[in-house]
Amino acid sequence: MAKKNTELAARDTAVEEKAEKKARRSKKEEVKEEPIKPAVTQALCIAKAVRVTPRKLRLVIDVVRGMDVNEALKLLKAINKSGAEPTYKAIKSAASNAANNFGLDPDKLYVAEIQASDGIRMKRYIPRAKGSASSIIKRTSNLRVVVKERR
Repeated sequence: MAKKNTELAARDTAVEEKAEKKARRSKKEEVKEEPIKPAVTQALCIAKAVRVTPRKLRLVIDVVRGMDVNEALKLLKAINKSGAEPTYKAIKSAASNAANNFGLDPDKLYVAEIQASDGIRMKRYIPRAKGSASSIIKRTSNLRVVVKERR
């Protein structure tokens, strides 16, 4: 009889220890909170395969770099260059991303970073004399715009 009592007591302590471990584990899980994310202060727009050469695009983006978004958009409407329209669209998209997705004030936004890099190159051929052909490379650009909120 004494042997049965000790076995029951051992079983009871084992069950109690398991319950304590579960309680500790659930307590640890409750303590784990999601880390606080830093406030978003910028928004981004990337336009790929823009059908303007990077050299022509850089002429336009150098003018608007560092300007307020509203001023830059007004200026781009007046510029008569082939890179003005895609730049206008990219800046407007970045500003919309900032306002709608991150809750930034649209009146305080400025063009913090803007860059044009080489995109894909489309290779075409044009017929020439005596059955030969010359290659034509149609260049594209990748346009990256970052807008931030002025403080």
